[in-house]
Amino acid sequence: MDRLRRRRFLRAGVAAGFASFAGCSAPSGSDETTETDGPGAGTDEGGTATDGSTTDETGGAGTRVPKPTETDGPRPELADSRVALDPVASGFAAPLDFVAPAGTDRRSVVDRDGRIWELTDEGRRERPFLDISDRVVLGSERGLLGVAAHPDFADNGRLYVRYSAAPRAGTPGNYSHTAVLAEFTVDPDARTAAADRERTVLEVPQPQGNHNAGAVAFGPNGYLYVPFGDGGAANDVGTGHVGDWYDAVDGGNGQDVTENLLGSVLRIDVDGRGGVDGADGDKPYAIPSDNPLVGREGLDEQYAWGFRNPWRLSFFGEDLYVADVGQGAWEELNLVERGGNYGWNVREGAHCFRRDSCPTATPDGTPLVDPVAEYSHDEGGISGVSIIGGFVVNAETLPDLRGAYVFADYLARGRLFAVDTGARPPWDIAPVSVVGDADLGQYVLGFGRDQDGDLYVLTTGRTGGEGDSGRVARLVAP
Repeated sequence: MDRLRRRRFLRAGVAAGFASFAGCSAPSGSDETTETDGPGAGTDEGGTATDGSTTDETGGAGTRVPKPTETDGPRPELADSRVALDPVASGFAAPLDFVAPAGTDRRSVVDRDGRIWELTDEGRRERPFLDISDRVVLGSERGLLGVAAHPDFADNGRLYVRYSAAPRAGTPGNYSHTAVLAEFTVDPDARTAAADRERTVLEVPQPQGNHNAGAVAFGPNGYLYVPFGDGGAANDVGTGHVGDWYDAVDGGNGQDVTENLLGSVLRIDVDGRGGVDGADGDKPYAIPSDNPLVGREGLDEQYAWGFRNPWRLSFFGEDLYVADVGQGAWEELNLVERGGNYGWNVREGAHCFRRDSCPTATPDGTPLVDPVAEYSHDEGGISGVSIIGGFVVNAETLPDLRGAYVFADYLARGRLFAVDTGARPPWDIAPVSVVGDADLGQYVLGFGRDQDGDLYVLTTGRTGGEGDSGRVARLVAP
């Protein structure tokens, strides 16, 4: 093993979804076939993924599965569970995200084409609330990918927006684009917002056009959580992918913690400046001093790593749920903890990636973290091509599903998925049939939750991210 790369990790020492919006073409010289479905989804590249959950080539501890915070809430009834859809709005291109600022009764939908639309009881408003389509780059999995309202939005009007921009200064010339996290200050009571009050918070060079993740969310501590995919293409290799401690499989943005911010979930304080304790006055944000790599070798912004394409994230209390899209065999749901290493590209889900056996821990003995639920790409039963993260249900409108985490696969097939978060993980996944007059549609892109806890599903009928087939519906009891 390369000593420098191994030492780099040891010092760190802690543990689209559309066909064109997912076209993970293989890098030159790769044996990977082209990905064709879902946000960063892949096809099996010739080797069957083998369960490696008890294999440990390092001699360290095996993988572990985290447990959610104990709750006294109701438990869901998942046997033969069903939901109906209450149509809310239509006419979107590719609705990916949903914004419902605390302290207001406003609800908005984020469309990949660069527009944010406010919803009313009659549907969406005639004009977008915010339009930044003039600076958003589309194609592959690029676009306007996520928005989060500041916890004090009702007073300060601050929105945090993730979008794909043309390459900016500092992005290599052979890279696809620059991922931007920007702060927009708007009038919390206005029907439309000017797009010129933008402050760039973070820029991350993106080597490929896919595996961009894109959702952003504030945690209960007031910090902003920002996921990034592994950089795109396939297998975590190719242009923009670095080497790591695991030599059995090439590549490594997911396992590297020093060279870039890719393959990780970041945690930053947008109310501060100057990095950790103001030591870096140029940073337009602060970094919590208890982030796991502060004071160690590694990039201070990182909160957890080992991800491929974390597509949607959400909180329930202190628990952070992240859905990570797999390469070609397994889709996974993760319960994310500070300093957790979620395995990519050593493992895909709880299984070895491209090898019959693989480590279950890093060279220093830190266990890799298994998903709390997973499903395969094999046809039949619970299967699919790209996991779409959702929310834990805590609303009276879905009494049989209270306490369940509801999510989906990109290929809808008339059903959603659910797991009982009160059970001992890893969790069994139950299908949730969608019944009634309103159909789910062909592709699920995301979910939303409003101020009352009601859940919404965001869908489209086309794979390219254009047109007007996108719809939003509220989940209700049948």
